[in-house]
Amino acid sequence: MVAGESGLGKSTLINSLFLTNLYEDRQVPDASARTAQTLTIERRGVEIEEGGIKVKLTLVDTPGFGDSVDCSDCWLPVVRFIEEQFEQYLRDESGLNRKNIQDSRVHCCLYFISPFGRGLRPLDVAFLRAVHEKVNIIPVIGKADALMPRETQALKQKIRDQLKEEEINIYQFPECDSDEDEEFKK
Repeated sequence: MVAGESGLGKSTLINSLFLTNLYEDRQVPDASARTAQTLTIERRGVEIEEGGIKVKLTLVDTPGFGDSVDCSDCWLPVVRFIEEQFEQYLRDESGLNRKNIQDSRVHCCLYFISPFGRGLRPLDVAFLRAVHEKVNIIPVIGKADALMPRETQALKQKIRDQLKEEEINIYQFPECDSDEDEEFKK
């Protein structure tokens, strides 16, 4: 899942990761269309092959998230969607025919944070608090290349401090020994 306000590079990152244009038919709303909440949840399937292994991946995007003037409770449809996917998987697992179960659960959320603020906004905190126990969160500072290196480090530290203060858990990448890194690169 990718979430965050418009214009932070979500589509660009996803297209770069999968070397495709998953969003070629999307229309970006103008400012007048952003006055009302227009959050939608879009699924797009992509099949990737790495080392002869094929993986079907479903990307869940949340266009319109945080774009309206009144963003109160705009994260609720996303939380509802995540919970519905868990419930569907549980129903399928509890059924008689478990051979062809489609796993549509959200396993990871790339949450894009604006580089132009002073850390997390109240909307960011509310969304992250609502989903941090349901899905692995990976915070991404969108358009971070617009910042100087020291500004990037300061913003990262501010975000870390806010997450700790709010007791919001994010995905912790595993520690690797240098020899494991070399083996991984091969």
